Amino acid sequence: MEKIIVRGGRSLSGEVTVSGAKNAVVAIIPAAILVKGTCVIENVPDIEDVRVLVDILDAMGADVCYDRLTSTLKVDCSNVKAETPPAHLVRKMRASYYLIGVLLGRFKRADVALPGGCNFGSRPIDQHIRGFEALGADVTCNEESVTAQAENLSGNSVYLDVVSVGATINIMLAAVLAKGVTTIENVAKEPHIVDLANFLNAMGANVKGAGTDVIKITGVETLSGGTYSIIPDQIEAGTFMVAAAATGGNVLVKNVIPKHMEAVSAKLMEMGADVLEYDTDIRVIGNKDMRSVNIKTLPYPGFPTDMQPQAVALLSVIEGESRVTEGVWDSRFQYIEELKKMGADIEVNGRTAVIKGVSHLVGQTVRATDLRGGAGVVIAGLIASGETVITEIKHIDRGYERLVDKFKGLGADIKRVCE
Repeated sequence: MEKIIVRGGRSLSGEVTVSGAKNAVVAIIPAAILVKGTCVIENVPDIEDVRVLVDILDAMGADVCYDRLTSTLKVDCSNVKAETPPAHLVRKMRASYYLIGVLLGRFKRADVALPGGCNFGSRPIDQHIRGFEALGADVTCNEESVTAQAENLSGNSVYLDVVSVGATINIMLAAVLAKGVTTIENVAKEPHIVDLANFLNAMGANVKGAGTDVIKITGVETLSGGTYSIIPDQIEAGTFMVAAAATGGNVLVKNVIPKHMEAVSAKLMEMGADVLEYDTDIRVIGNKDMRSVNIKTLPYPGFPTDMQPQAVALLSVIEGESRVTEGVWDSRFQYIEELKKMGADIEVNGRTAVIKGVSHLVGQTVRATDLRGGAGVVIAGLIASGETVITEIKHIDRGYERLVDKFKGLGADIKRVCE
C-alpha cells in the first residue's frame, strides 16, 4: 500500500508548472469516439482517470497511443464497436458516464455501467436522461447500468432544471451528430465545458455559446481528426496557490489562465495573501497576518467546489471564525474528520462548515477520503508540526499529476512510500 508522508513547517518557494485540466480531458477523451479519424490530444495529464479511459477505449477497439513523456495521446476510434464498455473500468471513475452521450451520439445506442469516482452523496443523472429523451432516445436505468437507444437523434430544446456540468457535457456529446439544432439552456459555464466545445469544433462540430447560459449545437454529418491541446488545470493551479498562502510561501504558478482563477485569487487576497497575475502565470505570497473569510462554493464563475477542502485546510489555522458553505454537492465534508484528527476546530451544520482557527495543526495518520479531500489533507500536512501520513492516496492519483514531485520541487519535505 502506498502512502504520502509529509513533514510540515517549510515555506514553499520557487516555480511549479500546472498540467492539463483533469476535468476537461475526461470529457475530451470519450468525445474522440465521435470522431472518424485520428485525434492528437496534447497536454494530457498523466493521471489515473486518463489511464482508465485509455484502457476503456482500447477495450472497445480504438487504436490508442499514449506518450506520457510528451503528454500526447493519439487515438483513432474509427473501428470502435457499439458494445458495452467494460463495467469494471467504468466503475473506477465518475466521468465514465460521458460514454453514454458519445455512444448514443455515434451508434444510437449505449449500454453503460453506472460510474464510480468520489462519493459526495446524491448525484442523480436525471438531467442527462431528460436531455437524451429530448433528442429522441428511450432511456432505462437500473441499479447496475443505463441503457439509451434511438432510431434517430433529432435536435431539440433542452432546459436544465439545475445547473449541471455533467448533464451539459453529456447532452452536448449526444447532440453534435444529431440532425437539426439543439439548444441547451441554463447550462454550466465551467472552463472545461468551453474546452470540450473547442475540441469538438476543431474536429468539425458546430457548437456555439459555450461559456454562456445557452449552448446551440447544429448537428453535422461527421467529425474528422485533428490536433487539440488541453487547457491548464484550474483546480491544480488553485491547489498550489492555496498551499503557497498556507505555508507563508512565495510560489510562481506557471501555465495558468488567470481569468479561470479569479474566484480563488479574490478569496486569497481577502485573506491577506498577495496575488500577482501575469499573462500565463500567477504568483502567490503568503503573509503572517491572514484573515478569516466566508466562502460559498458555486458553479463557475463562483468559487469552485473542487477547491473547498484546500481552502478549509488553510482557514483551519487562520485566527477567527470562517464559514464555508457547499453550494454544489449534498455532502462534501468527509475529509473534515481527518483535519480534526490533526487538531482543527471545525463543526459541520448541514451544508456549512464553521471553522475556528487554531494556532497550529499536529501531524497524524489521516486518509484521502476523495480526490480534492486528499489535496486538502496534503496542505494540512504541509502546515502541521511533525509528521503526517496520508493513506488511500489512490484518490489523489486520479486527478493530480506527480503531486509529490511538484511539492518537492517547491521545497516541501514530502515523499511517497510503498509498504
